[in-house]
Amino acid sequence: MRLHLKAGEKVFINGAVLSFEQKTSVKLLNDASFLLEAYVMQPEDTTTPLRQLYFYVQNALIDPKTELESLHGALLMLASIHRAVENPELIEGLGIVEKKIKDKRYFDALRTLKKLFAVEMAIWSDEQSKDESEQSETVVMPFARAVGEN
Repeated sequence: MRLHLKAGEKVFINGAVLSFEQKTSVKLLNDASFLLEAYVMQPEDTTTPLRQLYFYVQNALIDPKTELESLHGALLMLASIHRAVENPELIEGLGIVEKKIKDKRYFDALRTLKKLFAVEMAIWSDEQSKDESEQSETVVMPFARAVGEN
C-alpha cells in the first residue's frame, strides 16, 4: 500500500501520528491500521448520531490501545440508531457498517458512514421543515384584554 502525502499532512498509523515536512510517498509493506488526516473527524463535529458513530469507529482505527472501548461504544451507538430509524437506505447502510465493524474493516465502515451522512441530513432537514410548518400554522393570540379596556 502506497500513501501519497502533502507537506504537513498527518497520517495515523497503528496509533502513531506522522507528519512530513515535504510532499512524500510512504509504502506500507505489511498490514497496518492507518487513517489519513482528511478522514479524521474532530470531537466538535460529532453533531449527529451517525457522526458520533463515525467518531467511535475512527478511534478504534486510530488508537489500537483503546480499540475495544471504542468498538463497545460504536456497537451501543449502532444499536441505538437502529432502534430510532425507519429509513430503508439508512437501515441497509447501518447493516453494512455493522458487518464491516465486526470484520474489523474499520476504514470501509467509515467510508460507508460518510455516504450515509447525506441521507441523515436529508431526514434531519425534512423533520426541521415539518416542525417549522407546524409552527407557522399555529395562531398566536394576543393577551386577552380585561373588560372595559380599550
